[in-house]
Amino acid sequence: MTPAIQEKASKMGKVAVLMGGRSAEREISLLSGAGVLQALRACGVDAEAFDPAERPICALKDEGYARCFIALHGRYGEDGSVQGALELLGIPYTGSGVMASAVAMDKVMTKRLWQAQGLSTPRFVWLQPQEQSRERVRAVPDELGLPLIVKPPREGSSLGVSKVRGDTDMDEAVALSARYDADVLCEEFIEGEEVTCAVLGSGAEARALPVIRIVAPEGAYDYQNKYFTDSVRYLCPSGLPPEEEAEIQRLTLAAYRALGCRGWGRADLMIRASDRKPFLLEMNTSPGMTGHSLVPMAARAAGLRYEELCLLVLESASLDNTAGGGAHS
Repeated sequence: MTPAIQEKASKMGKVAVLMGGRSAEREISLLSGAGVLQALRACGVDAEAFDPAERPICALKDEGYARCFIALHGRYGEDGSVQGALELLGIPYTGSGVMASAVAMDKVMTKRLWQAQGLSTPRFVWLQPQEQSRERVRAVPDELGLPLIVKPPREGSSLGVSKVRGDTDMDEAVALSARYDADVLCEEFIEGEEVTCAVLGSGAEARALPVIRIVAPEGAYDYQNKYFTDSVRYLCPSGLPPEEEAEIQRLTLAAYRALGCRGWGRADLMIRASDRKPFLLEMNTSPGMTGHSLVPMAARAAGLRYEELCLLVLESASLDNTAGGGAHS
């Protein structure tokens, strides 16, 4: 550990690594949090684990925590809820603020905002609960074509996601998605390569990390393959032509700034095989930090070790009213 890292660590104060939580992604959050906690302690940070599902959030103030590293994923951790609580407590936290977190967690709102900004994202149909009749559901393929993707708009880690290849599969796919979210998002399927691009920083200072190309068995980059198998290949360097990599990084930064994200984040995209055009799928404002996670991989390709990445993200912790980034930066 270098003197520079020790000096940075000493300025962080008492740090809570928020992990676990109440979302469907609790298991992954515990893995992310354990990695972050170990890394921060290795840097000399006074860090402790804190699970909001087991302890009241106000205990953070009572116990004198100076800042929080949010390693929560999904609802109550990535959707603006815990960010709002920390704003009220006056404790700086990592990642995006209340509004950006809430918008980015909702894929429908995210896609509407990107469309308004002229950023490419697959066409979609939003089915609210009253619009999920058999007749309406069966009509979606006529609008989007087949195959198509059905997913819960406010869930992550590929939970509740289906690839629909025929009209008769629609009912089952919508029913699965509705187990995770009352609303259902049906999305045009982009045939091509899946990539992801991480961002560090805020506003004009934000920078895109190297792009990662994801090669999953039979194209199934699902929950199991994301976290619990070694059958997925992650290519970083991506092997893409330099102009394609640069365009993905440009689009990712534009998407990140349009949502008002800050600190760090990661966009998932598809490159359409027919014309090599990239399409934005979603923005993750509290990315995974497990052994299979992608931001650490991209950071490593940029010369940043896992411990350095965690400390850099922790350093960026802020509150909405003091952040340098924002929707209009």
